Amino acid sequence: MLCEDGWTENYHLNVPQTLAANGAQLLCNLSCSPYTLGKNRKRNRLFSAQARTAGIPLIYCNNVGIQNNGKNIFTYDGCTSAYNGDGSLVTSAPMYADTFLEFTWDTKVNRIIPTCPPAELPQEPESVYRALRYGTAKFLQQCGIKRMTVGLSGGIDSAVTAVMYADILGPENVLLLNLPSRFNSAATRNSAQQLAQALGANYAVMPISESYELTVKQLEETPITNLADGSSFNLQLSGLIKENIQARDRGARVIAAASAAFGGAFSCNSNKAELAIGYATFYGDICGAMAMIGDLWKHQVYALGHYLNEVIYKREVIPEAIFNIRPSAELSDAQTVGNGGDPLVYGYHDYLLRAFIENWHKTTPADILRWYKAGTLASELGCTQEAINEACPDAAALIADLERWWKLFAGFAVAKRIQAPPVLSLTKRAFGYDHREAQLTPYFSREYYELKEELLK
Repeated sequence: MLCEDGWTENYHLNVPQTLAANGAQLLCNLSCSPYTLGKNRKRNRLFSAQARTAGIPLIYCNNVGIQNNGKNIFTYDGCTSAYNGDGSLVTSAPMYADTFLEFTWDTKVNRIIPTCPPAELPQEPESVYRALRYGTAKFLQQCGIKRMTVGLSGGIDSAVTAVMYADILGPENVLLLNLPSRFNSAATRNSAQQLAQALGANYAVMPISESYELTVKQLEETPITNLADGSSFNLQLSGLIKENIQARDRGARVIAAASAAFGGAFSCNSNKAELAIGYATFYGDICGAMAMIGDLWKHQVYALGHYLNEVIYKREVIPEAIFNIRPSAELSDAQTVGNGGDPLVYGYHDYLLRAFIENWHKTTPADILRWYKAGTLASELGCTQEAINEACPDAAALIADLERWWKLFAGFAVAKRIQAPPVLSLTKRAFGYDHREAQLTPYFSREYYELKEELLK
């Protein structure tokens, strides 16, 4: 059998049963199945049931390696396995291991006799770490990238990214740059330096205030002339524009140039929640060779950070302060770790946004209101009621919040995702060609408006 021949649910033809009915004594599925979180347990259930139904042994032989389509990097974890006719898993190979899985097929009793027990299937966050490390290392090797530059803000996303690259390439091949403005706190600056020191990586602090102020002055004080009538005017920069200037100054000016001089490439540190709503800047933080953590939600990034400290490094390379500090872009007086952090309540919004993309039948705003009305929103999303209450204390707040993020998710954030670096895919649907989307006008269904009206009465 070739891969999909082994899929039997909702298929009119059951290939394993057909082969068994025609005298097959052993089934072999040759596959090129990419890794996704939790997939191996589903594979085991599927092939165990097929072996048991057919009543004969089954061997599942999967590819080990990576492939990419330009927008997504897929890892193939192998995990070749063998099952007896009673459905029992008798032996399997470890994740991402180029190895021979040896066993004996006793044709007299038609049973597989293993030489080693099944390999353990790691849980999150270990499985996430292994997939990220293997996929990133292989991708960099394919591209000939031996050095990496990372903008290190003192937040969890850049911290995890930096530590992963140091683990893969060696700290001597990683350049960490802290690029503060007057809005960056001493807490995040100190955390960045402590992390770089703990890794023993190359590190520099390059403030951007002078270049940022020069750019603002140039844009606001240079007159724009209408050559048709000779009139002139000056550009007025909003707070948001000034925030984006800082991000672009860091990414497009400093990090890109430093990376070219250091050699190799530079990283994109965006997580999946940020990519979902476009909470990132064109040509600022949406740039780089790859988005290593672009298929991880914020809570998964935190979990991976703890795993790196506790298991991989067995010491505090990521300072505890980074886990405790409120996430913030630190781009204005109103957007600091003290005054105002990220606009997302990750304990709720991670799960809301995940439902939009990763649910088999992609969740719609109407689904959210229907679940909210029924009192089942927390259980449907997989988050806590406390997180929902923190983000949205009443129906009006929930509706306003939902519409804000849906309009971004289905709107201009699509344009940002189209131009984003390739994402290392870990979930059932990663942004890129794994999740096909077009730039269209966001809309709400008739059912949504009916539910909205009912809830706001």
